[in-house]
Order: sequence, then C-alpha cells, then structure tokens
Amino acid sequence: MEELDALPLWQWALLIAVLVTQSTWLFIDARKRDSMPWFWGIWGLIQVPMPIVCYFIFVRSGWFSRGKGRAGRNRKNKRIE
Repeated sequence: MEELDALPLWQWALLIAVLVTQSTWLFIDARKRDSMPWFWGIWGLIQVPMPIVCYFIFVRSGWFSRGKGRAGRNRKNKRIE
C-alpha cells in the first residue's frame, strides 16, 4: 500500500483522465466501424497503451473486420425491385 501513496494526486488525476479519454475514443470509433465497441471501451478503461495499440493493429488496419463477410457482400449485390 505504500507504493500507492508514493504517487502524487496529480498523477492519479492524469492517469484517470488518460484512461477515460482512451476508453471513450475506442468506444466511439469501434461503434462507427461496428467492431465490438463495448469490448474496446471496457478494455480501454483497464490499462494504457495496449488496448489502443491492439485496436490500431486489428481494427484500423483491417485485420479484424466485422460485417464484411458473406452477408455484407450479398447486401451490396442485391437488386432493389
């Protein structure tokens, strides 16, 4: 418990602000891309910087894409009658 007392209050406030900002950005961007926003948002609240690094690798680079499977292709190719 002594280690927790070694950090000044401003460092705790900065850490909380970074975690909340990261989590909010991950949630909003993942929701836009339909890529499990709750997972990314909650993981973003737990630690820094691993969630955002993994998000850029898997979601933003296109390795992990939801909705681009077979159903996504069929939706675009359907004729409207």
